[in-house]
Amino acid sequence: MAVLRCRMLHLTLRQLQVFEMTARHLSHTVAAKELYLSQPAVSMQLKQLEQNIGLPLFEQVGKQLHLTAAGRELLHYSRSILQQVQEMDAVFAEMKGLERGQLNIAVVSTANYFMPQLLAKFIRLHPRINVSLSVANRDTVIRQLADNTADLAIMGQPPEGAEMVSQAFMENPLVVIAAPDHPLAKQKKIQPRQLAKETFLLREQGSGTRGVVERFFASHRLPLPAHMEMDTNEAIKQSVSAHIGIGIISRHGIELELETHRLCILAVDGFPIVRNWHIVQRKNQRLSIAAHAFHLFLLEAAAQLAAPATPRKAYRK
Repeated sequence: MAVLRCRMLHLTLRQLQVFEMTARHLSHTVAAKELYLSQPAVSMQLKQLEQNIGLPLFEQVGKQLHLTAAGRELLHYSRSILQQVQEMDAVFAEMKGLERGQLNIAVVSTANYFMPQLLAKFIRLHPRINVSLSVANRDTVIRQLADNTADLAIMGQPPEGAEMVSQAFMENPLVVIAAPDHPLAKQKKIQPRQLAKETFLLREQGSGTRGVVERFFASHRLPLPAHMEMDTNEAIKQSVSAHIGIGIISRHGIELELETHRLCILAVDGFPIVRNWHIVQRKNQRLSIAAHAFHLFLLEAAAQLAAPATPRKAYRK
């Protein structure tokens, strides 16, 4: 009877952890800092890992570090393995009656206006859970989910495709904003064709808000107005306040500006356009105890932060 023999890779979790951190930042120095190790210690762990595998994992081109084909394969497996170990640790902690663990949340920039309030409440309820919050643009947040560096993500427009699943948990009303002394500010019912004559300050192509603006004008058979692209909502708010143009933004992101009368909401027919905030995770992902607790918490607590009631004729998209 033939005996199936296989070559066992003698890898350690520490080596995989060092490799994953180095691959994430493509820097020995940053990895050493993040892991509280010396740079020689990082280099030694990576050298031992390459010797065990028998293939180079990184290549140096000039001053830039790059992953090899073997490195890209190992990155996929190492993230999966480290995630499994983290989940196992959380399960055993729960069996011991301990509530602890690591929770990594990634949110798009607009969600950062309300997410700290929710996180503060969650941390008060679960003080032994270590929470990490990453704020980035939509593409980066999706990549963090795909790379397994975020447990959950919060965004307005969930990604398409079979790799992710999402659940709506709170309304996200989009409103048209202008400087308080803008000529349209005192009008009661502004028509879409009036907006078509204005200069718009828009987010970049591919953003959820940008898509809403494009569909709104297309639904009224109007061309997209003259516009300027900006990569942050803060830039849009500052530019609208400076009379450069008008914008469309989440109601959640302008509370302070409304209170201080730096911005106003225009009474445009068909607005607010009501979308939703979504909790997004990888499909078939087994959430850690901490991530599962936060998921349930969001569904229960988000209603308290809902924006002011929107008119019945508000357009839903």
